[in-house]
Amino acid sequence: MLKHKYRLVVALLLFFAGMLNYLDRSALSVMAPLIKKDLHIDDAQMGILFSFFFVGYCLFCFVGGWGADKFGPRRVYAWAAGVWSFFCGATALATGFGYLMFVRILFGIGEGPMGTTTNKSISNWFPRKEVGRAVGFTNAGQPLGAAISAPIVGLVGLNFGWRISFLVIALLGFIWLGCWLIFFRDRPELHRRVSAEEVALITADRPANPAAPVLPADLSRQKKHGILFYVLSMPVLGVAAAFFCFNYIQFFFLSWLPSYLTDYQHLDIKSMSIIGVLPWLGATLGFVGGGVVCDGIFKKTGNFLLSRKLVIIFGLAIAAVCVLMTAYAATLGSAVALITVASLFAYMTPQACWSLLQDIVPASRIGSAGGFVHLLANLAGILSPSITGFLIQYGGGYRSAFILSSILAVAGIVVMLLFVRQRKVDSIRLQAA
Repeated sequence: MLKHKYRLVVALLLFFAGMLNYLDRSALSVMAPLIKKDLHIDDAQMGILFSFFFVGYCLFCFVGGWGADKFGPRRVYAWAAGVWSFFCGATALATGFGYLMFVRILFGIGEGPMGTTTNKSISNWFPRKEVGRAVGFTNAGQPLGAAISAPIVGLVGLNFGWRISFLVIALLGFIWLGCWLIFFRDRPELHRRVSAEEVALITADRPANPAAPVLPADLSRQKKHGILFYVLSMPVLGVAAAFFCFNYIQFFFLSWLPSYLTDYQHLDIKSMSIIGVLPWLGATLGFVGGGVVCDGIFKKTGNFLLSRKLVIIFGLAIAAVCVLMTAYAATLGSAVALITVASLFAYMTPQACWSLLQDIVPASRIGSAGGFVHLLANLAGILSPSITGFLIQYGGGYRSAFILSSILAVAGIVVMLLFVRQRKVDSIRLQAA
């Protein structure tokens, strides 16, 4: 069976890339209690460190997407994985706030291309009818990486010191890099292990081109519009805004959930490492389930855009309610349960955003457009951790942080309803034809 489904190998490679990526980036939040004590860093400074990761990350979301279009995802991902693994390991040498800030920026540069390069890889390797499940499965590795980060990084840090945990994760990244270079090629047509039948299946129904396979003549017509035509369109900006609102919640949880459990709920690091897994397991289910639901609705209705919009709106709505209720949760159990449900439904939205983008933008522009969307969406990574840190240190504490996240989830729903409409998407397709 694998002979005719080599794309499953590609899906697994992308799945483990996402897992390692989030294992890397969440390690600082898991080790925050130990690092703050060892290096004498307060909550406001820690929030700045979480945010500075996204200074480099946001810029290279776009650069990585452009590079994936121009040089292919194989080379871009290899470069990115090497950089992020190296600077993850370099975190172990930290001596203070300034060094950590510098390393986090460079670490973010390495991780920036991941999302858009993953999306470009899926666009090249999967037929349109499988896009939702492919995006959902491959991206499910991300919250799963955050889930295993708590027990792995937490327990390694407790037993061997927080510096060793970063070195272990860096080693895993370099192992993945070797597998990527061995097993991945930019397109199925270029891989000798992919059967002719599978190549035909994929090329006949590639994303971002529902009518026909992408031919050289089609590409020349699509390129008559520059990238600004697509990225400044209302539907693409709407997807970016909804993605931003999801990301605000995601990076609030990713950066501050361990500290919330230790500082506010008074858990020790060992207990936090176990209980902190639950929200990320919920997020993993949301990623996979969201992709299945998207494809299921599409199969029933034949409307690709509607299937993605419904999942985004429904997911953000449930997340908004649960996050707001968490602000007033009276017990640890109720708080963790609400955060887990919020994570499950919130994480149904990003793969819907990614696959929706593939339906709006032509295949020749998907890397650059995805990079631009990812850049805008990940500005939330700069804002969310630092705003939360200042709210905890000087403002209304964790309660006000949960309330703000809930409000932004509702804002994402409003933008999706107003900006992403079938008529506007059809107009972009017509002008691209």
